[in-house]
Amino acid sequence: MPAGHGVRSRTRDLFARPLQEEGIHPLTTYLRTYKVGEHVDIKVNGAVHKGMPHKFYHGRTGKVWNVTKRAIGVEVNKQVGNRIIRKRIHVRVEHVQPSRCTEEFRQRKIKNDQLKAEAKACGEIISTKRQPEGPKPGFMVEAATLETVTPIPYDVVNDLKGGY
Repeated sequence: MPAGHGVRSRTRDLFARPLQEEGIHPLTTYLRTYKVGEHVDIKVNGAVHKGMPHKFYHGRTGKVWNVTKRAIGVEVNKQVGNRIIRKRIHVRVEHVQPSRCTEEFRQRKIKNDQLKAEAKACGEIISTKRQPEGPKPGFMVEAATLETVTPIPYDVVNDLKGGY
């Protein structure tokens, strides 16, 4: 018989829950608030069948565009042929978690604001732009002392005296 091509085909390992996370999911999944424009990761919880997204969206990151009572509207990019389409799907909160993709950006923004405030207090103007890493500094290679190696001449007469 041919393989099935259903919605949940080939998801035995994909939707399986890790050993430590089996059982009842914590209440923080339901109590967490999501805002429009926030980045979220779609991570399917195999224990909850309702509101489960298609296996394609598992592991994808998207932006919240709608918040309802039990679900969240997520905008995800999907490559179809030679174009990228922006798909809008609704996913239950059990299958969504806040993304850390903008964490570094937020930390850098806070640090830059502190640096600007310190510079303003000192009366300086600084640039907080990221600079590409420049070339490595040059160095001189020390000239090593050369040792001339010459072969030892082969002496047939002394070799035969040794014998076998």
